[in-house]
Amino acid sequence: MIAKIFKGLWAGLNFSRRLVLNFLFVLLVIVFFLSITSDEDEITVADKSVLRLNLNGPIVEEKTYVDPVEAAINDATMGNEVPAEILLDDIITVIDEASNDERISIILLDLQKMPNAHLNKLKQITQAIERFKATGKKVISTGYYYTQAQYYIAAHADEVTMHPYGGVAIEGYGMFPLYFKDALEKLAVTQHIFRVGTFKSAVEPFIRNDMSDAAKEANRVWLGALWQEYKQDVAAVRPFDESNFDETMDELLVKMQAVNGDSGKYSLENQWVDSLKSNQQIRQQLIDLVGAEETGKTFNQVSFYDYLTLVKPPVQFDNPITEKVAVVVARGTIVDGERRAGEIGGDSTAALLRKARLDDKVKAVVLRIDSGGGSMFASEVIRAEVLAIKAAGKPVIASMSSVAASGGYWIASAANEIWAAPSTITGSIGVFGSFMTFENTMAKLGIYSDGIATTEMAGLSITRPLNEKMAQVIQLSVEDAYRRFLDVVADARDMTPEQVDKIAQGRVWIASQALELGLVDKLGNKQDAIEAAAALAKLDFYEVKTVKQSLSPQEQMLQDIFGSAMVKSFIGNSTTGSLIADKVGVNSLINQFNTEVNNLKDYNDPQNIYSRCIVCDVIK
Repeated sequence: MIAKIFKGLWAGLNFSRRLVLNFLFVLLVIVFFLSITSDEDEITVADKSVLRLNLNGPIVEEKTYVDPVEAAINDATMGNEVPAEILLDDIITVIDEASNDERISIILLDLQKMPNAHLNKLKQITQAIERFKATGKKVISTGYYYTQAQYYIAAHADEVTMHPYGGVAIEGYGMFPLYFKDALEKLAVTQHIFRVGTFKSAVEPFIRNDMSDAAKEANRVWLGALWQEYKQDVAAVRPFDESNFDETMDELLVKMQAVNGDSGKYSLENQWVDSLKSNQQIRQQLIDLVGAEETGKTFNQVSFYDYLTLVKPPVQFDNPITEKVAVVVARGTIVDGERRAGEIGGDSTAALLRKARLDDKVKAVVLRIDSGGGSMFASEVIRAEVLAIKAAGKPVIASMSSVAASGGYWIASAANEIWAAPSTITGSIGVFGSFMTFENTMAKLGIYSDGIATTEMAGLSITRPLNEKMAQVIQLSVEDAYRRFLDVVADARDMTPEQVDKIAQGRVWIASQALELGLVDKLGNKQDAIEAAAALAKLDFYEVKTVKQSLSPQEQMLQDIFGSAMVKSFIGNSTTGSLIADKVGVNSLINQFNTEVNNLKDYNDPQNIYSRCIVCDVIK
């Protein structure tokens, strides 16, 4: 009888499974048919148009791979809650193309949905804006309010406007991670931490309830340098000096009392903005400047996303004749094995470098790094491929983006030259080992682990206490890893291990300081690094080729289908998605907790030894 019941249940489940799969297949066919038969509106740019730079997502060096079917389903069920990433290169391309486009008269900075971004990325955008202004064209910024990152870009506009009820929130830089020592003790979790370096604070959240004095000392230096650069850059393009920045609550309180708490008036009187205007006033101002579109309701305009489709080919082909500088992007946490775009797998990133090495048309390589490190083993796998490229006679330039610290510096060290932006966070030369055991937690639940083994080394498990001598063995391995890190850097930077140790110890540096310490060769952006690589390879004429992971034919087909605007619109207009999205609320505290705890999932080094800068994740 029991067998028959379970057999019936299985038959029912199997039928349901086949029904759902068949339904999805039919839906896929319908959606595909709609996508290839629909007549999408053709994007046109009228004369005297406004380019609306609406940057509605995180700015990244490389987009994270997202399964197209999963993305389409998420759009339907979550109501597009998560903004799509935007390539930094795409933003720069759009602005530069608009500079030479006679149809574009004005850039309108619409940054309301742009999240925080590192100063390095913001600066490259403002440099493109300044090139646009140099052609005699105008830039206007508008918004209900401005965050610190948004204002850095907005400050470069010819006119900064804001809604009368809005405000400017410039708070400086700070970092306040969560600490879990007491929580882990209450859960009876046993921590096993092995580290080298006075300033290697990556493990502090799990062994302390506060930030150590050494970590505060190191963080104060680079945060202060970052803040100073922000103030200098903004003051250089606004009608005030650095003293206008409020750095104490007393200063802010006095100014807010003078305007009776009116944040809009405060922003205007302290020259953060040039004018206070409603949406209707901004719209009319732009109509007066460039004219109205056909309906007469608004001004001639084209959005960032539409303009990007006009200036960036959907499919890029390599010229088989020209010599090339290859760019390999290493963005995210460094982990062992294979990973898709948006993460750094030791094997997968090494494979990209190897592809560049074996390409006869590639004469130089730029390794673009935006990573706070991770697995030491995976970092060494990548570094070995950098050395192989150099051995093949091709120069390698390491180009640091916002962060290239710990393992990020490890993979950069072997390059012919290291380039970084002044605000790049780097260094953090140190290693640690970490894992938890839960024997006491299990005991509270009445669960125990026991047995026999032929050696004392067998039975190492998170369910059993760590043997004290095994802990000593692991500490010796971590110390050896640190010595190797010192040797790697010393050999690459023409220093002694003792000299490296003095500036290592896990300490974080900003690139302008790292340059003085000999950890960086030149200050510059990605384009500067590309030109340097071409110069080392003695190339006068070349093309830039970004080496990417190849999609399988099935993945390419699904991406073509679900990536079309018609399909996104078809799926994204789901009523179910809207209903579910209305019920979704995210608490910032839970977000922060999840972010820091989820770092643990990236700890997959085969030897459990890591070179990672956790503080770098906070400021990115």
